[in-house]
Amino acid sequence: MAVVTTGDTVMEQIVDDVLCIPATDPLFAGIVAIVPLQMLSYLIAAERGCDIDKPRNLAKSVTVE
Repeated sequence: MAVVTTGDTVMEQIVDDVLCIPATDPLFAGIVAIVPLQMLSYLIAAERGCDIDKPRNLAKSVTVE
């Protein structure tokens, strides 16, 4: 799987799955990719049946009760 900008045909031939984000300045590409990648991780966790609100192995100092 690869995260590529729209129109990148080279990577589409190399990898099996492609997540396209709009073409933008390379400085901001990470910011643009955050939301689709978070949605991907959410959907994978939901498909696996993981408790999304209580991730395992999360340090107690990070969680708030």
